[in-house]
Amino acid sequence: MIALIQRVTQAKVVVEGETIGEIGQGLLVLLGVEKDDTPQKAQRLCDKLVGYRVFSDEQGKMNLNVQQADGSLLVVSQFTLAADTQKGLRPSFSGGAEPQKAEDLYRDFVEQCRATGVKTATGIFAADMKVSLINDGPVTFWLQV
Repeated sequence: MIALIQRVTQAKVVVEGETIGEIGQGLLVLLGVEKDDTPQKAQRLCDKLVGYRVFSDEQGKMNLNVQQADGSLLVVSQFTLAADTQKGLRPSFSGGAEPQKAEDLYRDFVEQCRATGVKTATGIFAADMKVSLINDGPVTFWLQV
């Protein structure tokens, strides 16, 4: 399971002209699900994400996690993160989970994030989404479990 996270001052997801999910300060989480992913991996990634210290403390050091910074999460499914880009000029998606498994694990991950108490908004799984954000920093990290 892969999460590309970006610290944002705001982010939103629009589907067919309608805003589906929106946050202020927090983390935009682009989530890719791979073939061998499990609910246990989703839980480990959630724990890492929520505890990851990427927000500034009073001294300007990245020392606070999203909860401590009173931030939110916007979780967006992104199957292209599971792409193999090592060969040729066209990505291979053979490492990605089958759509139903990916959707189940995406939903499980979102519920696990919500269970931590962090406000969590989402996009729509497999929809054509327009994601906009203001990257704060910019601060972007790749998390994988």
